[in-house]
Amino acid sequence: MESALRQAKAGGRPLTELTREDFPLPVLAPAIARWMDQLQNGRGFVNVKGIPVERHGDQDVALLHWGLGLHMGTAVSQNAAGDVLGHVRDTGADPDDTSVRLYKTRVDLGFHSDGSDLVALLCIRQGRSGGENRLVSTAALYNELLRRRPDLVPLLYQPFHWDRNDEQAEGQDPYFQLPICRYHDGRLTFFYIPWYIRKAQRHSEVPRFTREQAALLDLIDEIAAEPDMHVEMRLEPGEINYLKNSAVLHARTEYVDFAEPERKRHLVRLWLTAHGEWADGDAFVQQGIPRKQGVASDAENIAEAGAQGTG
Repeated sequence: MESALRQAKAGGRPLTELTREDFPLPVLAPAIARWMDQLQNGRGFVNVKGIPVERHGDQDVALLHWGLGLHMGTAVSQNAAGDVLGHVRDTGADPDDTSVRLYKTRVDLGFHSDGSDLVALLCIRQGRSGGENRLVSTAALYNELLRRRPDLVPLLYQPFHWDRNDEQAEGQDPYFQLPICRYHDGRLTFFYIPWYIRKAQRHSEVPRFTREQAALLDLIDEIAAEPDMHVEMRLEPGEINYLKNSAVLHARTEYVDFAEPERKRHLVRLWLTAHGEWADGDAFVQQGIPRKQGVASDAENIAEAGAQGTG
């Protein structure tokens, strides 16, 4: 990885123009193939340790993360700013603001999917306390729903309205319709962001929840949060979690951060469409979020927050 980092930097090209050839990892290639198999056919997540974050500045660490991602998939946009390398860090944003993405705050993030085939989270720094990561198998979650409330399971395949968080493209409605569960190439896919489904109720033209729909959302949240249903870990600096979004929901507990900007909790995130045979082929989770003019990137928001000493 150190050699690949030197080669990528020597070329002087922007990060988004780099290819796998610019970040060669011949020794790691067999391991990466095993990771991809585990994501597609195994547990649906892989935890990788030992990224040398202590020897590099944040920019080089982000480049290491990007370079590894080049060998696993193609990055897609994560927000209306068009960021393909996201920064999960408290910017001082108001979590009660309907346009704010909650990863920019310190609040608890319930179990959810991200808008891509794969998500890769690299920890650069942890906060003072809290911020535990939790993972639940969607297959186990589905089976438990079937055991407890089989009458609600058919609703998983019926469309719900989802809020676009004010990130819709020009001419798009501020919400869209999608079922939580679908089958693609014989595989069950489970896509779930509960606060987007609930937040869509703010639009007058969106039908109100039925009693059964509300009960289903509450039960999904309840089951996933049960201690014997999920695994919990606190990502340490240099650890990456790779997740298959259709197979695993993830969550994060609320955290307490450091006051100094340079010590604040900082994770770097990739949304990836897996290469070739490893891809879901599901167009919805591969297109990313449409870009809009005039939206500040995560990096700009973080720089502004640091200058103001917020968080």
